[in-house]
Amino acid sequence: MKNKFYSWEECLQLRELKSLKKLNHPNIVKLKEVIRENNELFFVFEFMDGNLLEFMKCQENHFKCSEICSILLQTLQGLAFMHKHGFFHRDIKPENMLMKGNVCKVADFGLAREIRSCPPYTDYVSTRWYRAPEVLLRSTSYSSPIDMWAIGCIMAELFILQPLFPGSSEADQLHKICSLLGKPTPLIWPEGIKLATQMRFNFPQCTATPLAHIIPNASPGAITLLQDLLLFDPQRRPTAAQALQYTILQKSSEGSCTSSLDNKEGYHNQQEKGLYTIRAAAHGERGGKEREAAAVQLTPPSPEILPSMAQVCFLVLYTILFHKVLNCFKCTERLLYRYNRPL
Repeated sequence: MKNKFYSWEECLQLRELKSLKKLNHPNIVKLKEVIRENNELFFVFEFMDGNLLEFMKCQENHFKCSEICSILLQTLQGLAFMHKHGFFHRDIKPENMLMKGNVCKVADFGLAREIRSCPPYTDYVSTRWYRAPEVLLRSTSYSSPIDMWAIGCIMAELFILQPLFPGSSEADQLHKICSLLGKPTPLIWPEGIKLATQMRFNFPQCTATPLAHIIPNASPGAITLLQDLLLFDPQRRPTAAQALQYTILQKSSEGSCTSSLDNKEGYHNQQEKGLYTIRAAAHGERGGKEREAAAVQLTPPSPEILPSMAQVCFLVLYTILFHKVLNCFKCTERLLYRYNRPL
């Protein structure tokens, strides 16, 4: 933690610590230990291979639907548990979803708030690309539906392997949202029209583009879930528990949509197999410069090129004979030098 903590009482008041103490779930990263040393506070978490952004960057091809279902299912299970116990995350993004093999866990509860806490809340929440429209329009009474909007953005990103709404500013973010989902009307989102009027923001005149055109590799069931997660009106978005009841995720939880993540090597297993890739997150706001070293695949030689036993024996005998002949030449050279040197 960046701040100084001069007593344990101060530490125990931390919102992140409060939430982590109450949230014990297989799809929420586990806090192992809290250390206070020299007025500095350290959180020790369970070990994970990497985050979802790194996992996506390692993808050479698009994820299969079953893989996306597995990631969404686990994330929504973690969020459903979190919302049920009175917290919402406020900063759901790929960097805060940690992977270990085929397991996905929600992490980083630094911005988490209690659902029952009284507004107004902080203006800034979440990375801009995953920020819900009500937050972009400066609503002070948002709640857990903002997490569901972020899940919708991540779901689309898993299909297309690039951000769905990569806005460069809050206004640009709203323009990108409207260019895909269309202009909201008083019938669709009355509260949003009020918020925009208060901000003197005019929604651009745009017509909605079918999500199936943007994400052609998504199944009809996936498109249905995505459309509902990306509804303008937060009251109409499904909760995490409701999203888990959608057919596409029900099939995944029952095992009929088995994820090939089970057979996918983890981030560290790739290194153990000899595939070395250096990647730094460079994604607009994510910062850093992307560096990608050439991947070197260390594979064992095929049986066809392995030398036979006869060839090995021949090479050994040839080496011995060569050394004997070389020694003979050296002896001859020494004798000639001894008898021909001047008196």
